[in-house]
Amino acid sequence: MKRLVSIAAPILLIAILLAGWEASCRLFAIPTFILPPPSAVAVAAKDNLGLLSGSAWNTLRIAIIAWIAASLIAGSIALAVSLHWVLEDAVRPLAVILQVTPIVAIAPLVNIWAGLDHPERGVVALATVVAFFPIFSGALTGLKAADPDLERLFDLYGASRVQRLIRLRLPSAVPFILQGHKVAAGLALVGAVVAEYVAGSGGAQGLAWRILEAQHRLQTAKMLAALLVLAAMAVVLYSGLQLAEQGILRRWRGR
Repeated sequence: MKRLVSIAAPILLIAILLAGWEASCRLFAIPTFILPPPSAVAVAAKDNLGLLSGSAWNTLRIAIIAWIAASLIAGSIALAVSLHWVLEDAVRPLAVILQVTPIVAIAPLVNIWAGLDHPERGVVALATVVAFFPIFSGALTGLKAADPDLERLFDLYGASRVQRLIRLRLPSAVPFILQGHKVAAGLALVGAVVAEYVAGSGGAQGLAWRILEAQHRLQTAKMLAALLVLAAMAVVLYSGLQLAEQGILRRWRGR
């Protein structure tokens, strides 16, 4: 019963909000180019379903590529710096600087370096930068979260740094690594959209470009339809990773 209520509650709330939105637009006669009612957004989504689906796939593909690239780069660096505190002290400030630097500030440089004829490369690189820090931070935190008693046991047996990393720290870091990847997946999607906005080019043909295109034509309903597709895609991506995380942790804890 509790599970049924937890599922029905957000659905009911969304239905109430949509009904209020629709009624307000009709009651106050709000122009559709300012705020279209949900019914108009649904019509725009239906009329542009093929175009929005293709753009959504392009955005999702770029986000997945960036997520994988960030995983490989951040994971490798975290493994390397976890072997010695000097490396960690040297790399961590640079990772923090990369994280706090606004993507819009470095986007023009990245687009130039990637080549103006290949805007998709710049978008992938920028999305990778956005997704880097959660994976790096999660992996590094997890690698340092091993049980101190087990650390002393490994010291007692004279384990090498590599043996300690493979047999103790990596297994202990699994929950942190999974959490970092889950957060980074959402950020990669956001980074792909923001990077395409900043690139200002339709070369990638993602959802951000469709939103910009609709904005220039004052097609507000189409803009909201694109946002709806983007939100649905983010929910599906997060839910899939959540299920994968639960399955992996269940098996990991069992072992």
